[in-house]
Amino acid sequence: MEKLTAQEEDVMLIVWQRNGGCIKDFLDYMPAPQPPYTTVASIVKNLERKGYVVAKRYGNTYFYTPAIDKTDYKRSFLSGVVRNYFANSYRDMVAFFVNEKHLTEEELSEIIQIIEKGKPSK
Repeated sequence: MEKLTAQEEDVMLIVWQRNGGCIKDFLDYMPAPQPPYTTVASIVKNLERKGYVVAKRYGNTYFYTPAIDKTDYKRSFLSGVVRNYFANSYRDMVAFFVNEKHLTEEELSEIIQIIEKGKPSK
């Protein structure tokens, strides 16, 4: 999966949220100040080239739908972050967030409960 730029990711989040649409649809969901139509069209073309969206033509308009599931992208992106910034250690990643005060004790307890629920019974 080819990495997305920040602008591509912003547009792709809208594509996933809307489950597809036309360039104008995506512009309508972008925060002000909105980029020019041609900029968003160029970004969407890049997303199509990278295989993130599929275009279907309806008259003079193209309708773009996600070609990659958001969960698959998250999984790939997060794996890359863990590999590149935390020496492939999820423990080190969690420790980083705890040390940086981005994860409270309560949240950490919730994570532990999630892990325990996911363990196979013996």
